[in-house]
Amino acid sequence: MGKRTIDVILSALALIVLSPFFMAIMLILRFTGEGEVFYRQERIGKGDRPFKMLKFTTMLKESPNMGTGLLTVKDDPRILPVGRFLRKTKLNELPQLWNVLIGDMSIVGPRPQAEPHFRLFSQEVQRELAKVRPGLSGIGSIVFRDEENILASAGKGAQEAYAKDIADYKGRLEVWYVHNRSFWIDLLLVFLTIWVVLLPAGNPYRRFLPGLPQNTNPDLRL
Repeated sequence: MGKRTIDVILSALALIVLSPFFMAIMLILRFTGEGEVFYRQERIGKGDRPFKMLKFTTMLKESPNMGTGLLTVKDDPRILPVGRFLRKTKLNELPQLWNVLIGDMSIVGPRPQAEPHFRLFSQEVQRELAKVRPGLSGIGSIVFRDEENILASAGKGAQEAYAKDIADYKGRLEVWYVHNRSFWIDLLLVFLTIWVVLLPAGNPYRRFLPGLPQNTNPDLRL
């Protein structure tokens, strides 16, 4: 069974099973904050083509034009009260199951980046990432699950910290996935995603994926 077939089956089943849960979240968002339910943001996908990635709304509508723009930092004042819970539990990402179903994304793959962040990767990294569908989760999401705190503790502006401290290592991690992807790697990354959501402390990926590229930046503490 091919990866695309597995993606379609799993995303369709998940959307059906989770539909009552989705409805509850949609109602809560509709009657709190600014009344917005979904947030669509352009990301770069397979073949270097942009697509609209779907999330539950967690921030003010004008957030991209405020503060740190497309980056979110710890205790970001733009985050709505319900949004904090959704972001912490990663429930805000679940609408991307629709992106998986229609073929924009895969269950596992490199995390899709907004174009300004995607262009921070080297040309070589961009070419490699363009070979595969981006993922609902993947090694970049697991290693940088605490990205908001990393940016907040960098001792520099969020944009500068992302460009200098995060982009290079994240790009190398995602390329590692492109070169090593398999059914078993995908299964392991799904397991690790659940692990780090339920138990945020620790770095289990180091135990299960010893061949990952090493972080060589002393300013990036993971």
